[in-house]
Amino acid sequence: MQHAVGAPLPPNGPGAAVWAHQAQHPGPPPQPPHAPQPVPPVQPGQGWTGPAPVSRDTTGHVPLPPGGPVPIPTPMAPAPQAETGTGTATLAVLLIGPAGAGKTTVARHWASRRRVSTAHISLDDVREWVCSGFADPQSGWNDHSEAQYRLARRTCGFAARNFLANGISCILDDAVFPDRPVVGLGGWKRHVGPGLLPVVLLPGLEIVLERNAERSGNRRLSDEEVASIHGRMAGWYGSGLPIIDNSKYDVETTARVLDDVLARSIASPPAW
Repeated sequence: MQHAVGAPLPPNGPGAAVWAHQAQHPGPPPQPPHAPQPVPPVQPGQGWTGPAPVSRDTTGHVPLPPGGPVPIPTPMAPAPQAETGTGTATLAVLLIGPAGAGKTTVARHWASRRRVSTAHISLDDVREWVCSGFADPQSGWNDHSEAQYRLARRTCGFAARNFLANGISCILDDAVFPDRPVVGLGGWKRHVGPGLLPVVLLPGLEIVLERNAERSGNRRLSDEEVASIHGRMAGWYGSGLPIIDNSKYDVETTARVLDDVLARSIASPPAW
């Protein structure tokens, strides 16, 4: 017997006879012997007489609150004497710094050590989701690579807003330049919201050169480019944003300092 393309295959085992009957005699299949009788519905006031009703939604779908712009965080209540830093506050953080500053490492460490759910969103990771057609800025900065950077930032913003709407803090990292406010901080404020807390991670030039030399692949830049980026990042001094010089800090110490800086930013958000 032939079947239409895409039709389900006939079953094997006890259900095969029922399937064959349906193929030859349309209509309800014959009831097998000793078929269980349907359980009558429970009337109001009656006790428990059967199994719980099965929900019609069996897909496992969990409705999530929509992500909206993150508002300015409200000042935290005074923490207990034994507790310092951000504690259990839900917040969105933007960690800024040049290549080799340790942004990704510090951001991931800070997120993993918090006592509340916290996500780390790396711009470079999201940007490299593009496989075929990836526009590598090392091959030349052009409109294509610029568009992919902007798309990655917007995608990170969507993710951050969705995490925050569902009670999960997040920290993003990006090399934002102070001399490009429209696509820098201004862009992040549009993508995430005014409640985003920016912090600059800016070690000395010799440190970023040393760390950059340990990189591989398209994330390793030339010494000239690293020096140029670091010089432009110096423009953050005097901007009013908190700056952490982690030249002499290990990852653990830097993450702890970051947490203290963020606690002060929640109490008094920087103007940006």
